[in-house]
Amino acid sequence: MSSNTSSNAFRPKTIISLKSLFLTVIGVVCAVVAIKGFMIPNHFLDGGLLGISILIHEFYNIDVSIPLVVLNMPFVYIGYKKIGKNFATHAFLAVILLGIVMNLLPVPAITKDHFLTAVFGGVFVGLGIGFVIRGGGVIDGLEVIAEYSNKKFGLSTNEIIMAINTTIFLIIAFYLGLEKAMYSIVTYYTALKVSDYVVDGFEKLISLTIISPNADLVKQLIVNNFNKAITVYKGERGNLPGSFHVKHDCDIIVTVVSRLEVHKIKKAIQEADPEAFTYVQNIGEITGGIVSKRKSH
Repeated sequence: MSSNTSSNAFRPKTIISLKSLFLTVIGVVCAVVAIKGFMIPNHFLDGGLLGISILIHEFYNIDVSIPLVVLNMPFVYIGYKKIGKNFATHAFLAVILLGIVMNLLPVPAITKDHFLTAVFGGVFVGLGIGFVIRGGGVIDGLEVIAEYSNKKFGLSTNEIIMAINTTIFLIIAFYLGLEKAMYSIVTYYTALKVSDYVVDGFEKLISLTIISPNADLVKQLIVNNFNKAITVYKGERGNLPGSFHVKHDCDIIVTVVSRLEVHKIKKAIQEADPEAFTYVQNIGEITGGIVSKRKSH
């Protein structure tokens, strides 16, 4: 049997696990607090399907839970076809639970201050989206259609999401005013950052690259002092303006560290070798290797 078939196999235990349900419930409650406690009372919107749903509520006075559930269902189906049964089931349960909690949980308006609404509304939306993703589902199917459109039209996921959200914010600016649109952008950006932290945690991995004239010293420091694996590329230093033909062979050292570790490792390298050149890059995903094994534990 192919690995593709096995990865799409339905696994009831992963769906009814207490951890998954707990994270989904916490996420849904946070999202409902954001929608009913901050955004609807102040006529604020977010990006994605949540923003579209609140926009429909603003225009037609329809209970926001109805468009939120209805708009997500096609994306749950696309997720089923393109990602798998487990994901689709998680997403379906999360969306249905969101609709139920929206109608059953009373949440009063928490503040009328626009800045607090933009910031804390975004925080609670981000917590909601992040915890539901950690539980295995989604409550905003925009990511699903973006991934699908990526393959169809050759645009990146971020480009597709940005195009849709830009359209939403332009509609907000036209109908609700420029100020509401700007505050809604703050809400969206806050939600995006908070959800990233919830999903990735503080263990988000970063690639640290070091080019140093004292490469052996840096290698020993990273491996022995910080217990990190390294990869070494053979490169060339020099080629500077005014001395282009002056160059030296060098080792380019690459290691993968967590968000919390990167600052102290960079500081230690600079103290040991002030001439070292370092730069960092965010990593979307890793598979295999020592870092991947440690992270899975």
